[in-house]
Amino acid sequence: MIVNLSEQHSLVSNWVSELRDVNVQADRMRFRRNLERIGEVAAYEISRIMPFTETAIETPLGTHNSKVLMEQPVLATILRAGLPLHNGMLNYFDKADNAFVSAYRKHHRDGSFEISMEYMSCPNLENRVVIISDPMLATGASLVKTIQSIKDEGPPSEIHVVVAIACTVGIEYLQRETGDKIRIWCGDIDDELTAKGYIVPGLGDAGDLAFGTKMQS
Repeated sequence: MIVNLSEQHSLVSNWVSELRDVNVQADRMRFRRNLERIGEVAAYEISRIMPFTETAIETPLGTHNSKVLMEQPVLATILRAGLPLHNGMLNYFDKADNAFVSAYRKHHRDGSFEISMEYMSCPNLENRVVIISDPMLATGASLVKTIQSIKDEGPPSEIHVVVAIACTVGIEYLQRETGDKIRIWCGDIDDELTAKGYIVPGLGDAGDLAFGTKMQS
């Protein structure tokens, strides 16, 4: 299942357009906030399909049978670029457990790269709803490796992937390699991927735009 949030929410389309805009990208706080907003909308949309239960709530004047989430999800993110998107979802799933994964492209001199994963911190994931955030779904390699590691710690009952921009190539790779009915929620979808694995037109390097340029590894 793939949901393009820009097709459902004009505000999401507006925020994605600002993320892409080179004239707006210089404002790092605005860039982070737009990612955060997309995470908030994604959290709301995912919550609509999560199971609820009724519980009696005591008010100052009586009792009300209220619907509440049956279980809180686990919010997972890929460091460092995923943090603003993750924080947006945490604004809505404010009681959620959290998981953090260090997965990044380790570049070689010939221009190729491999995904290096050096760190993972998570609660018990068995039979849990896990929502993974990463701004860009380009080749899909880092998300596939992250999902494999998460399954080794679980397996979860459901896995959702939330991204700001996805590429059709990455979506197809993710679906092919995971073999599960993973739900993908994205701010928008682009069709082109360069030989070096960057989305076109995309928006550039989300981590650098949110937090500053890093040294290449």
